[in-house]
Amino acid sequence: MSCVSVIIPTYNRRNFLLEAVDSVLAQTYEDYELIVVDDGSSDGTEETLQRYGEQLQYLYQANQGVSAARNRGLELAQGEFIAFLDSDDLWMPKKIELQVACMDEHPDCQICYTDEIWIRRGRRVNPKKRHAKYSGFIYPHCLPLCIISPSSALMRRGLFEEVGVFDPELPVCEDYDLWLRVAARFPVLFIPERLIIKRGGYTDQLSQSNWGNDRYRVTALVKMLQNGALTPEQRRLTLEELHRKCRVLITGYRKRGKETEVEHYQEIVERYSQ
Repeated sequence: MSCVSVIIPTYNRRNFLLEAVDSVLAQTYEDYELIVVDDGSSDGTEETLQRYGEQLQYLYQANQGVSAARNRGLELAQGEFIAFLDSDDLWMPKKIELQVACMDEHPDCQICYTDEIWIRRGRRVNPKKRHAKYSGFIYPHCLPLCIISPSSALMRRGLFEEVGVFDPELPVCEDYDLWLRVAARFPVLFIPERLIIKRGGYTDQLSQSNWGNDRYRVTALVKMLQNGALTPEQRRLTLEELHRKCRVLITGYRKRGKETEVEHYQEIVERYSQ
């Protein structure tokens, strides 16, 4: 059994993908398997990956979204640990080595994540204060926005049996949804070293192509309120964030003259008033 299963979901990211794969193959930690799940690419991804031979396992599926691709990779994974790498991100050479060592030192820990370097449109930028990282019971910090990059996390495979997998109904913010479920139940260990390069700012990225991503965060927050597993304090904080995001959406939809959507989010606020 490979100790770490590395899962790369990809969709028409051939050039970025090659660099991502190379960053995995350059890891100082060698006990891993690499699974690439191609979510319906039409840019020659399969042919390009043939150069790697048996260094990776390649699976093609009809386009179903990043959640379905990651979940398919989980079905194939054989490792004790799971690590995801988005195809436009990169890992520093010691990423897996340091994380596995950290997990070995903390055998009760289910998940750890690392700091990151941000590249936007080819230039390095500094994250804002609201993107600060935290360690421990970080659920309150996960409510406003997603502070854990999937590419930075390493998880024990049993974690998914506890909290479930990625929600394929969410076109974006699927990671926000997962991390809420994780952070509500388990402490999360932060490694304050920049071990991934997170590249973004491109118009065809999912996070850039969907207006009002808070729509999907609202869905995730409602799910948290419905599952009944929150502590009273977690529920209070979740309600506050739900109302805050709904107000933002109501204001935005009202400016666009979309009264049906305004009524929808007003109903959510009224339904979850306490």
